Amino acid sequence: MPQASEIAWLIPVFPLIGAVLSGLGLISVNKKINNSREIVSVSLISFVGVSAVISYKALIEQINGFQPVEKLFVWASAGDFTIPMGFILDPLGSVMLALVTTITLLVMIYSHGYMDHDKGYVRFFTYLALFSSSMMGLIISPNLLEIYVFWELVGMCSYLLVGFWYDRDGAAHAAQKAFVVNRVGDFGLLLGILGLFWAAKSFDFNEIALRVSQSVAENSLPVWAALLLCFLVFLGPMAKSAQFPLHVWLPDAMEGPTPISALIHAATMVAAGIFLVARLQPLYSLFPSIQFIIALVGTITCFLGASIALTQMDLKKGLAYSTVSQLGYMMLAMGCGAPVAGIFHLITHACFKAMLFLGSGSVIHAMEEVVGHQPVLAQDMRLMGGLRKKMPYTSTTFLIGCVAISGIPPLAGFWSKDEILGNAFISFPAFWFIGFLTAGMTAFYMFRLYFLTFEGDFRGENKELQKQLLLASGINLEEENNHEHGSLHESPWSMTFPLVFLAIPSVIIGFMGFPWDSKFASLLDPEEALMAIESFELKEFLPLAIASVLIASIGITIAYQAYFAKKINLSILFAQRFPSVNKFLSNKWYLDDINEKLFVKGSRKLAKEVLEVDSKVVDGVVNLTGLVTLGSGEGLKYFETGKAQFYALIVFGGVILLVALFGFQSPQVT
Repeated sequence: MPQASEIAWLIPVFPLIGAVLSGLGLISVNKKINNSREIVSVSLISFVGVSAVISYKALIEQINGFQPVEKLFVWASAGDFTIPMGFILDPLGSVMLALVTTITLLVMIYSHGYMDHDKGYVRFFTYLALFSSSMMGLIISPNLLEIYVFWELVGMCSYLLVGFWYDRDGAAHAAQKAFVVNRVGDFGLLLGILGLFWAAKSFDFNEIALRVSQSVAENSLPVWAALLLCFLVFLGPMAKSAQFPLHVWLPDAMEGPTPISALIHAATMVAAGIFLVARLQPLYSLFPSIQFIIALVGTITCFLGASIALTQMDLKKGLAYSTVSQLGYMMLAMGCGAPVAGIFHLITHACFKAMLFLGSGSVIHAMEEVVGHQPVLAQDMRLMGGLRKKMPYTSTTFLIGCVAISGIPPLAGFWSKDEILGNAFISFPAFWFIGFLTAGMTAFYMFRLYFLTFEGDFRGENKELQKQLLLASGINLEEENNHEHGSLHESPWSMTFPLVFLAIPSVIIGFMGFPWDSKFASLLDPEEALMAIESFELKEFLPLAIASVLIASIGITIAYQAYFAKKINLSILFAQRFPSVNKFLSNKWYLDDINEKLFVKGSRKLAKEVLEVDSKVVDGVVNLTGLVTLGSGEGLKYFETGKAQFYALIVFGGVILLVALFGFQSPQVT
């Protein structure tokens, strides 16, 4: 039997086969394929399951010390110019493949219950399979060009899934916003890739770093040009991983089905940008200024996301801004030259954040039974409360996720986030301080979500509050909320099983990253792991770790006193005392308003002016040309009489005219 590493190219192929078959079925025998939804879902889950088995086997091989495998073939050539394609499987790729296949499998199982009554069930599963295939292809890509191909496929699938409910205005607008913002980053990425190929004559990650370094040393490539190319490539990860200021698409993408929030916007697609920066570390490590920019962007992003999450009342958007913040932590690690720490947090975060998003979907699924299928009501935490008694599995796993992301030991989030903060303390102390404050904010807003959702009394039957929320959103209560009321209950097993499963790694996976003996670092970078073990000092680790736990505990305590014990009124203490700050955070730093005014309305105004020029100038010239042609044709037709005498007269007149003209111009003889 061949090694799993040797057949890694099959990992993205199996989900692709499933997606193509079900897609062809939707095109050719739509009614029949939709009536066979369970057969389709089981088939697609099986295809992804086969990929998962190969991925797990490949990961085990890498853990056991197998050498990375890279196989290439010439995709296109012209003279000395060749474009290689193929696949690479190394420790980083094997870890990412295991993560993506695991989360995809769990999300597909979860979707069977969540999307059970949706008319687009089969289409949804087809999109899921196509997305997973694209993401797996991106991970095993051996060079920048191939990554770009799968990068765009992942973006296309994101557009389809975010706008899955395209008949809803919110979903359609969110899909367009995600598409446009990501095109900005992808345009920079494409320019950067082409520029690096011009400079290095290669798309290979290590070759690019080596040749750019040589070119800069030999002064054949100016330093400013190398920095510009590195930054252009970084624009792609900035958009894909929702980094400031290209983060604005991610919260709006919550308009898609909740399983998509767990799969794409917590665990996989947004991780693609972090993954690409990790792949390009040999290049970025050559330029400290670029690493500083990466760290700065990550720091701003983590603080921005956490600060906005403080005021969110929509459960999914609160988790979305939390995701933005955690992605900022990962990018901060990359800028500090600690890609292993960033990838480790990517893995731990994927587990507990996917669980949190799926938990929010379970809550929304239950809330729809009471308040209807209007997202404004089903996702607003002001209508929740007291769900712990009705939904024990969902509430328990959600609590585990909150503890993990808050950085409380011994859960996974503590070990990965603390490692990032430790590296930031060494590289950029100011950025460490901001990340440290953000850790306290994270603990506060996550337990705010938990207490508002699961503790206290249920508020979902408050008709007056429902009416206020609907009117504030411009929705008529009688028209939009006319449904039969049900009762709160726990979600079916297909939705609770993934929650329970993900709770396990959320608790224990952090043990793979002990700073004094990191098995995770030993797998990804043995030399760095050995250096970390040799340089580890308990007296340096403990103060930072204790400080991190202490500020998280303070955040949890404030949330408990404000939203559970009701002993603190934050509205009086903060919102009324600092109304401008509260308004600033509630309006998401006004970034959406700025984008709306500058780019949306600005581009529309520009398009309108271009249309005016087109209609008045361009069309005017064309219309004038047509009128002149028409008029001259109308006039000349009278000269076409068909009479020879008339034609002779015209010729005679022309001759007389020419004689007179030349005679006038000839010099007189004296």
